[in-house]
Amino acid sequence: MKSIFLVDDSATMLMSLKGTLEISGFAVTTAGDGEAAMTKIKAGFKPDLIITDINMPKMDGLSLIREARKLLRFTPILALTTESQQTKKDEAKKSGATGWLVKPVGGADLVKVIKQVLPGA
Repeated sequence: MKSIFLVDDSATMLMSLKGTLEISGFAVTTAGDGEAAMTKIKAGFKPDLIITDINMPKMDGLSLIREARKLLRFTPILALTTESQQTKKDEAKKSGATGWLVKPVGGADLVKVIKQVLPGA
């Protein structure tokens, strides 16, 4: 079973996405901001995929992507955000994001993207 790490400061978003992903057969771990996510990663958590919001308190998604990349070089990371500006997408890519999803994202679309970036999902 593939593990997905969801990072978002919205509890509603986490619950909704977690439910969708678990129904699709993924093991899901969550964190409420980039700082909490990095604590888990530094403690040795190695998810198969990270999905992170960009705008969060404490440590934003772009910083999380940059920091996570230092420890998880080949782990796919998807940025999930309400931002659809190209400059933000470019910034996320430069930081090391594998892909970009604009909220709200439907369950079927989310799973489709995950299958594209996560071999064997």
